[in-house]
Amino acid sequence: MKVNLKVWRQKNPTSNGEFRTYTTPELNPNMSFLEMLDVVNEDLANKGEEPIAFDHDCREGICGTCSLVINGKPHGPHRGVATCQTYLRSFQDGDEIVVEPWRARPFPIIKDLVCDRKAFDRIQHAGGFISVRTGAAPDANSIPVPKENADLAMDAAQCIGCGACVAACKNASAMLFVAAKVSHLGLLPQGQPERYRRVKAMVDQMDHEGFGACTVTGSCEAVCPKEISLDFIARLNRDYAIALLKGEPKKAAAGGAG
Repeated sequence: MKVNLKVWRQKNPTSNGEFRTYTTPELNPNMSFLEMLDVVNEDLANKGEEPIAFDHDCREGICGTCSLVINGKPHGPHRGVATCQTYLRSFQDGDEIVVEPWRARPFPIIKDLVCDRKAFDRIQHAGGFISVRTGAAPDANSIPVPKENADLAMDAAQCIGCGACVAACKNASAMLFVAAKVSHLGLLPQGQPERYRRVKAMVDQMDHEGFGACTVTGSCEAVCPKEISLDFIARLNRDYAIALLKGEPKKAAAGGAG
């Protein structure tokens, strides 16, 4: 099969970008989307043209770096998968496929399909940590954790920080990401000492980075490759209200962002 790619090309953060169209070489329908881009880049290199820059790492749906908007939807047409888990069999021979980077002011484009998501790192640095000693692995059984809390914490911890929630949101809100990072620590006993300082510090950092407000449209949950629930945003809002009542400081005690 062959497809026509309409790809966003941008030389650097300060230059103007534009869409360029490429007809791919012959492709195997069982290729992943990233493998298809590899083939296209090899063809471009053989022609003496500059390859398309895009992010990738594990290619197993774990790291979250393979972040592309495909035909207007972050990560592509299917639910619960990252870009690297999207396959060409999802498209038809001769289809036009539009490929763009994340579109959000806090994620400035570096080149082509690569954007800078260090804003997420700074949010995590502001409060995504615990200060208590957890001991070695066998010590984990020494602190009882209700199964419901353990299951919810694991659900929240699945967030891979890809930023699809931001890319899909009309306000470029990062609330689903922050809610997941706040909740997976706040649900466990070890995360309690910083629980309210954590939520205050991470939300304040999110606002400082320029992410928009959450209006609960649900677009973030719909495109999340790990299907993180909107329920975690409700949990974050409750903890944030308590943090305000408690008068928690803006930054957490340790590891706060500068």
